[in-house]
Amino acid sequence: MSGHSKWSTIKHKKAKVDSQRAVVFQKYSRELIVSARLGGPDPAGNFRLRTAIEKAKAAGLPNDNIKRAIEKGAGAGSADNYEELIYEGYAPGGVAVVIEAMTDNRNRTAGDIRSFFTKFGGSLGATGCVSWMFDQRGVITFDDSADFEKLFESAINLNALDITEDDGEYKVYTTVEDFQNIVEGLEKEGFKSVTAELTRIPQNTIEITDENTAGQILKLLERLEEHDDVQNVYANFDIPDEILQKLED
Repeated sequence: MSGHSKWSTIKHKKAKVDSQRAVVFQKYSRELIVSARLGGPDPAGNFRLRTAIEKAKAAGLPNDNIKRAIEKGAGAGSADNYEELIYEGYAPGGVAVVIEAMTDNRNRTAGDIRSFFTKFGGSLGATGCVSWMFDQRGVITFDDSADFEKLFESAINLNALDITEDDGEYKVYTTVEDFQNIVEGLEKEGFKSVTAELTRIPQNTIEITDENTAGQILKLLERLEEHDDVQNVYANFDIPDEILQKLED
């Protein structure tokens, strides 16, 4: 399963720093609220909530925060009425960008996102303009302590699309429809995942070799990620490591 977003790799490298920021905690809290509102407060019967709790705990969100968010979503507190929205557009260099947001004010969110695209040389587009360039997939990650051969066999038997090894981790790819069944099936067979999430994987990537263009793309994506209402950002660029190194220096 090649062509995974370079942005995902870059985010992974700086996740330890980002996890300490309040805005990241806010994103996890919103996901907990919406998950509990849509599927109920019991994680045993709400798969989306269960995965949200696991991700929140892995990021260091305190248990009290998790509990309050679930109570809000279930109606025990004054829950904000968040709606889930998708924004699409182009970054510099023709790079496609898809943004998943949760907001209680769509006009504010749309205005902010449009201003970010404009500031960093991109353009916000209409719904559907670039999302077709990405495949929606489930990705289940395991550390390298798992037995790869057994994991591979189990995943394929459960109808996984692919399994790869990357930077000391094993990644199992699924369709959206099979995601929950495969996560739970692997758990029953004794495999404990590090993360399990739905994502968008670009069908093709655009190589960016111009340092200025690469810098503008990264600034745009970082600014989008920092926004309270933005949950996830996906893009189809590939920046060579030597260019990334120059930008980091």
